[in-house]
Amino acid sequence: MSSSQLLAAALFLAAVLGGSNAQLSATFYDTSCPNISSIVQGIIEQAQNSDVRINAKLIRLHFHDCFVDGCDGSILLDNADGIASEKDASPNINSVDGFSVVDDIKTALENVCPGVVSCADILAIASQISVSLAGGPTWQVLFGRRDSTTAYQAGANSDIPTPLETLEQITQKFTNKGLDSTDLVALSGAHTFGRAQCRTFSHRLYDFNNSSSPDPTIDATYLQTLQGTCPQDGDGTVVANLDPSTPNGFDNDYFTNLQNNRGLLQTDQELFSTTGADTIAIVNQFASSQSEFFDAFAQSMINMGNISPLTGSNGEIRADCKRVNA
Repeated sequence: MSSSQLLAAALFLAAVLGGSNAQLSATFYDTSCPNISSIVQGIIEQAQNSDVRINAKLIRLHFHDCFVDGCDGSILLDNADGIASEKDASPNINSVDGFSVVDDIKTALENVCPGVVSCADILAIASQISVSLAGGPTWQVLFGRRDSTTAYQAGANSDIPTPLETLEQITQKFTNKGLDSTDLVALSGAHTFGRAQCRTFSHRLYDFNNSSSPDPTIDATYLQTLQGTCPQDGDGTVVANLDPSTPNGFDNDYFTNLQNNRGLLQTDQELFSTTGADTIAIVNQFASSQSEFFDAFAQSMINMGNISPLTGSNGEIRADCKRVNA
């Protein structure tokens, strides 16, 4: 095989294995914006003083961004001419939050490194810092993503996992993004902190699957607690802790909760309660070893952050995360 054929084969293999991510690098901003981590951490620490949920909100933004046309900051765009915002998609509207903190981070970075750090990379580093500040693992964030010049509201409606889906449906959505069952269980572990609105799980409490009965996989005592928080036909925007034992800390209690039938969302509990599912063993593994969960979570965050980034000359570096450059 000639050298040109070898190169072509290598490029093809790289593309199949996610070679578009090859330009992402942990050292991408070492020269152009060396203080990015400390600047972002300072903003998030300040935000924590007024919003205990900000860590969970920021990592959710990154997740919902990456699952729609890749990690390109598209979720941050407001409605504009030719842009139907992903913020108005069903999984996001009146649900995702943290945008003002992203704007604060962007402003702080623009003051120090104007036109350098993308909004997509802000979501990646903000997620890592948010998890670390809550007691979770740290990992080496890869940088070099660029920002999209459009949004994909239809993709947000179709591609983001929802709390009303079966394990089979959720697994397919992860598979579509090149993520496996370990990624699914590990990333679901982000529900070790944060809250969920009653409207996302109340269907489990009273008339599950038109059975006139609650979801049988909910622990009876936990069911009573949830019914008290979310009465039938009550306010669907009331929130409950995703992790009832340590609601604001990042640990592996989420997985022991699942073992005890105390998963809040249908998609949480199904990881453990779906007969024959390969996710059961992974839940048990993470429940028994927080360090194994932390290691897997860090790797899965890197895997998710590598979904179809815009690099090189693709996209742009937005000056304002809410709108494309003029």
